[in-house]
Amino acid sequence: MVRSAAERAFLPTRNVLEEIGDMMILTGRTIMSAIRPPYPYGEELVSQFLFTLRLCWFPLLISTAVFGYEAPGLQAANFLSLFGSLDRLGGFFVLASVREAGPFIDAVILVGVAGTAITADLGARKIREELDALQVLGVDPVKNLVVPRFLALMLATGLFDIYAVLFGIFGGIGAALVYGQPLGPFWATFFTNASTTDLWGSVLKTTIFGAIIAIVCCYKGMAASGGAEGVGRAVNQAVVVALLGVFAFNYVFTQTLLATHPQILVPK
Repeated sequence: MVRSAAERAFLPTRNVLEEIGDMMILTGRTIMSAIRPPYPYGEELVSQFLFTLRLCWFPLLISTAVFGYEAPGLQAANFLSLFGSLDRLGGFFVLASVREAGPFIDAVILVGVAGTAITADLGARKIREELDALQVLGVDPVKNLVVPRFLALMLATGLFDIYAVLFGIFGGIGAALVYGQPLGPFWATFFTNASTTDLWGSVLKTTIFGAIIAIVCCYKGMAASGGAEGVGRAVNQAVVVALLGVFAFNYVFTQTLLATHPQILVPK
């Protein structure tokens, strides 16, 4: 009785650990499949990349501009104006937009738009037994389906990060203008505090965000079961798990970046 109760209590933990292990295995297989020839996924890679661009560019534009204007823009401007330091708003946007807000919005949009589409597509193929048919025909689903989506999302999130940062800064410019602040001090403090470390760290971080999103969404799609209801459940789980993975990795990456580059901690 005690043993059965303990097994029931630790069952959720065991299932989570098993899924994490399976995702790590899928990550290794995906990387090795992407490196080893042949490379039959070129056309699918281009198709998935263009599909992601087409779906995500407008939601990302609106989200970054509005969030940059409302959250860090108006709130920070209101706080800084109390101390007569509104000219420091540009320096604040190095932290708010380049380091954190831009990458986070990028990841959320990619999960909610492209990630869910990938999970639903692969989940439907799994339910229709298309993945099993490919294996019977000697076609590797990882190389032909997972690898192009993995590479496409990594490339798309890295490029979209620059896009998100730019439109997030435009939101900050709008907030500065609303408070009657000239743009000269905004740009001066922005470029004084910005560094190449902030930019490459942001792009690298979001590129790995794309890898995490792709692996989680592909895994959940390929593991779907239970008909149409199971596909919907897999999509919901993919969004939650991918965002948790992004948040966890962001914590580790940020701590590592700040520890190895302490100069970016000093405001100028």
